[in-house]
Amino acid sequence: MHCPYCRHADSRVIDSRVTDDGTAIRRRRSCQQCNRRFTTVETVTVSVVKRNGVSEPFSRDKVLVGVRKACQGRPVSEDDLALLGQQVEEAVRATGAAEIASHEIGLAVLEPLRALDEVAYLRFASVYRAFEDLADFEAEIALLRAERDLSSVERSRDPSSVERSRDPEAVEPRSSVERSRDHEPPQTPVAAELRAAAPAPTRAAGRKSSGAGDLSVPERAPARPATDNSP
Repeated sequence: MHCPYCRHADSRVIDSRVTDDGTAIRRRRSCQQCNRRFTTVETVTVSVVKRNGVSEPFSRDKVLVGVRKACQGRPVSEDDLALLGQQVEEAVRATGAAEIASHEIGLAVLEPLRALDEVAYLRFASVYRAFEDLADFEAEIALLRAERDLSSVERSRDPSSVERSRDPEAVEPRSSVERSRDHEPPQTPVAAELRAAAPAPTRAAGRKSSGAGDLSVPERAPARPATDNSP
């Protein structure tokens, strides 16, 4: 590259840095004749083919011209537009094509613009999708509403309950009675048989029923005869 000061054809690279999220390389050069320094930027060239067949280099600023018109009167900032332009350029370069039609660039704008502002999206889509009458607008609005309703239903779902229903090993909560049984000692088969064969408790011996309900009085022992020890 020729030096912009003395037009000498030889220069030396003294520094290189990646810029614009990896889409360009910034090089600092030094002229071998006048020793003055200048900066160059290297980018991958993507040509845009217009409808009349004329091709020109891709320009992010030209893409934003049409988007900015569609966003007039909408709450869209310049930072939002700059981010949208970057997303469109990344999508265009990701195709790997050296030439791309201008109509395809317009279609690449639709997806990020719809996420940014739906009204601006309808304005822009009416041009690049060639809406002819109100039926085209109504069909596009119905599609936007259906997608919004679907996304709201998905957000309303509880992810923890969905995962619990899908888990085959999920354990249902137990009652307090069932939890109290965990503290009882385990019963062996022999202990169960002994408990089943044990006789029912009976009334204590030495008691007889008084005939009034379940009340009972104890029997008195017979009195011993007194002995006379006198002479």
